[in-house]
Amino acid sequence: MAVEKRVRFKSWWLPWALIAPQMAIILVFFFWPAAQALWFSVQQQDAFGTSTQFVGLDNFEALLADDSYLASFKTTAVFSVAVAAVGLTLSLLLAVMADRVVKASRLYKTLLVWPYAVAPAVAGVLWLFMFAPSIGVVSYGLRALGFDWNHLLDGTHAMILIVFAAVWKQISYNFLFFLAGLQSIPKSLIEAAAIDGAGPWRRFWTVQFPLLTPTTFFLLVINIIYVFIDTFAIVDAATSGGPGKETAILVYKLYFDGFKALDLGGSASQSVVLMGILVALTVIQFRYVERRVHY
Repeated sequence: MAVEKRVRFKSWWLPWALIAPQMAIILVFFFWPAAQALWFSVQQQDAFGTSTQFVGLDNFEALLADDSYLASFKTTAVFSVAVAAVGLTLSLLLAVMADRVVKASRLYKTLLVWPYAVAPAVAGVLWLFMFAPSIGVVSYGLRALGFDWNHLLDGTHAMILIVFAAVWKQISYNFLFFLAGLQSIPKSLIEAAAIDGAGPWRRFWTVQFPLLTPTTFFLLVINIIYVFIDTFAIVDAATSGGPGKETAILVYKLYFDGFKALDLGGSASQSVVLMGILVALTVIQFRYVERRVHY
């Protein structure tokens, strides 16, 4: 049995000095803003920040009585499920196809990675132009097929637009991990299944996909966090939460109430709720979903 070797420092201060830069970054960019959000969530400020009043849990009670805020939960749930399901499915399909490509494989993989280099706001604008009712090439093609596309008036169309944009932005990230997972599977296992008479579809579901469950679980957690936080710029650039508030997800409503409606206490309480949701979802995924993961 191999004996685990542990590093021992002669100076007591050296380990603390080595982790001090990382701890400083975590403290400044995570714990300090989180503490400020908690403090502001129990206060009420005027629009100019000249007067502050401690109100306790009144901001949270106001959120529960706000129908538009409760509606944003449903919007976020639909948006997150659609982006995660469509994004992971398409990424896995592209990874399987790329794993079988022999000629020009580097070019194929490079083209699939490019969307990840695009900023979320730029991705929103690109899809906005493609689906613009008057000049968009996609909307023009849909009209030619007899489908009247107008995301400015139809909430369902607007939701489809931001789902497509969010999936396209994240698909490269998912693709890279799925491809790496597929290429790490020993070829001998696949060849053995082929010798036993298993076809390509059966080999995938019985051999490859079970071995990809750790990668799939990791990407599921990452995609949920991505949908709840990093899709703000896409929604802001593509629909601005409209039409009406049909695409106002939680993170966009937080921004709108804080920076446009100037409700600083209400937006701070929304950020606390959003942080709690993310923590709860992550705990649930690691607690229950991970049990089905095969390592």
